[in-house]
Amino acid sequence: MSGSTPSTGPDDEHPSRKRRIHVAAGALQDAAGRVLVARRPEGVHQGGLWEFPGGKLEPGELPRSALARELREELGVDVQAARPLIRIHHDYGDRHVLLDVFLVTDYVGEPRGLEGQPLDWATPWDMDATCFPAADKPIIDALRLPSRYLITGADPRDACSFLHRLSASLEAGIDLVQLRAHDIDDAAYRRLAADALAVCRDKGARLLLNRDPAVVAGVCADGLHLQAAALWRVAARPPAHLVGASCHSAADLRRAAALGLDYALLGPVLPTASHPGAPTLGWSSFAALADTAALPVYALGGLTTAQLEASFEHGAQGIAAISGFWQAPS
Repeated sequence: MSGSTPSTGPDDEHPSRKRRIHVAAGALQDAAGRVLVARRPEGVHQGGLWEFPGGKLEPGELPRSALARELREELGVDVQAARPLIRIHHDYGDRHVLLDVFLVTDYVGEPRGLEGQPLDWATPWDMDATCFPAADKPIIDALRLPSRYLITGADPRDACSFLHRLSASLEAGIDLVQLRAHDIDDAAYRRLAADALAVCRDKGARLLLNRDPAVVAGVCADGLHLQAAALWRVAARPPAHLVGASCHSAADLRRAAALGLDYALLGPVLPTASHPGAPTLGWSSFAALADTAALPVYALGGLTTAQLEASFEHGAQGIAAISGFWQAPS
């Protein structure tokens, strides 16, 4: 059971030690995009809360194997396709939980509560994080975010061409956009944001504004993206629906989580055309930093859709890119 399965290992024999529990959990999706949740029994740790089905790894067991076994035992389904969604470390005070969470997109069988647990299907946006164990909040955040994140490029001063390229990029299936336009003044940015929002609404995409929160306070959009300096300048999470930040270190990631942000961008992972000689993280360093994060983390820098699967295997929510997603209009 995600985030709260009782431990029966050697640490339980020493009450002074903090129990360390490694759990594999699955977010099973149906064709409508709903996700299966199960209610924990009363009288156990986190009893009565909803969770994502799964359970504790057996000695020597790999997370994927544990996922398949647990979902077969709990729900009577056989996993056919699953990929890493997010990895979470959470300290409950009396126990430390490591959650390996997978997005399960194909399975055989009709899920049933074989252990008597009530089941329900819910869209991620309908999930109330207060009704889940605290460790599960980043999972809900990850389910609400896509795997591809566009950062706008080109010259925003040529608004007509810029908006045509934005429309072409969204036609390629992008549905989360950060409006990055540092070269124009605040008034021009607000005008461009209004036009970009209309394009995004037409294509069913969400628009995030990369500007000082005070400057765009009256602009209707889906959220904000904070630059790394702003991440440390704000005293609290800005009042927006979706908020993320650029991060370059473990300290930045901790700050983003402490503010209750929904995601982070971390990079550069690979060399970029705009900064060919700049230092890069590489996948191993990216994975090590992402493993410390308590929120979904996008890999950024020199990436295209071709690296999407690699990003999942290294702990990323997916990839964020400018040139990799910024399409030329046809």
